[in-house]
Amino acid sequence: MAQAPGAGERRHLGETPSPGEGHPQAGGACPEHALDLAWFCCTERRLVCAQCPVQGGCRDHRVRPLAEEAAERRNKIWLKNTEIVDECEKLQLQSSTIAKFATEVLPEKKKHVVTVASSAREVLIQRLNLVRSVCDSEEQQLLDVAHSEEERAHQNILTQQVHWDESLQKLDALRTYMVTMITSTDDGSLVQAEEEIFERTEEAEGILKPQESEKLDFNPWCLQSPLVSRLWALAVLCRASDEVHVDEKTVSPLLQLSEDKRTLTFSPKKHSRPDPGGPARFDHWPNALAEESFCSGVHAWRVRVGKSGAYKLGISYGSLERKGAGPEAHLGCNASSWVFSRYGTEFQFSHNGRHQALEMLKCPAEIGVLVDLDAGEVLFFDPDSCAILHMHHEAFTGPIYPALAVADQSLSLM
Repeated sequence: MAQAPGAGERRHLGETPSPGEGHPQAGGACPEHALDLAWFCCTERRLVCAQCPVQGGCRDHRVRPLAEEAAERRNKIWLKNTEIVDECEKLQLQSSTIAKFATEVLPEKKKHVVTVASSAREVLIQRLNLVRSVCDSEEQQLLDVAHSEEERAHQNILTQQVHWDESLQKLDALRTYMVTMITSTDDGSLVQAEEEIFERTEEAEGILKPQESEKLDFNPWCLQSPLVSRLWALAVLCRASDEVHVDEKTVSPLLQLSEDKRTLTFSPKKHSRPDPGGPARFDHWPNALAEESFCSGVHAWRVRVGKSGAYKLGISYGSLERKGAGPEAHLGCNASSWVFSRYGTEFQFSHNGRHQALEMLKCPAEIGVLVDLDAGEVLFFDPDSCAILHMHHEAFTGPIYPALAVADQSLSLM
């Protein structure tokens, strides 16, 4: 039979020698012969005394000294499954990752939720102040929704905090257990605990690494209300419309600009310009940008489209390409522009080459464009019917310009 490692070999493996090194330790007393359980029955896989194979129930069974069996299993744990030591290191790394998530990421998430929730409330209250007389009940309802959303986010953060705190405790307890079992446990206990050791190792493997989740964020769009959006759009258009004029330097040769810089008329015959090749001028698509740009706050303007059957209106960054027939200069076909458009009987919203068809009950004669740069919204509105034609959320990164294009008849800034 294989010999157990000597004291020197076991020290080399990192094991602390137990008292009485070199002598087998009994695993208790045999209930049948009252002798030390210093042997191991390989057939029945249990501890026995020296008399059990001779006069007891283990006659003709294969037995071996307990110390030899323990040494073999200890070697099995250390030599064949050295990953237990590596596992302890992995557990330490996993603990560090979880600890960082629990002490740094989650608290920052909580602060961020408070900030976003506060900002969302401000946006909501500012809008409701314009239409207080008709939407007091709506305000209370939406504030309740905001409170519930904030409570939900906080509760998820608290749940995550508790979960990962418990995971850290489990990992710490498991690491301590592993070290104790390997270095300080007597032979008999080690043999009997082998299955438990591997079960607890599998338990550690079941603790996953923390992952980011939208459940930990506040959702500011929960405050959207069709009633508030309609009343807010109407109030802004009626009370706070911006003065907008077309920038003559941007006007395409396919367009004529009125003297008051408010009306663009399409003409298939190109018109001569003082600077036909100017860097700001669109040289292919029938586009134009406004002189005014907006960096923050709420802005609105109205465009009379009349009976035009082909037009675009919306916003763009000043970096929009002006030259060529490619999508970079085509409103709605790039990341720099957001437009509402009509082609015959088809209406759509376009941005970055993605076109969303819109169902219209009637062709509007006038369209309002509202941009809330702080809240990140652009909204197209029909003042006659108080209908929201389309709403889009975007995190704007620079000043925006009113943008226009017409390929049939004319359109005018109101």
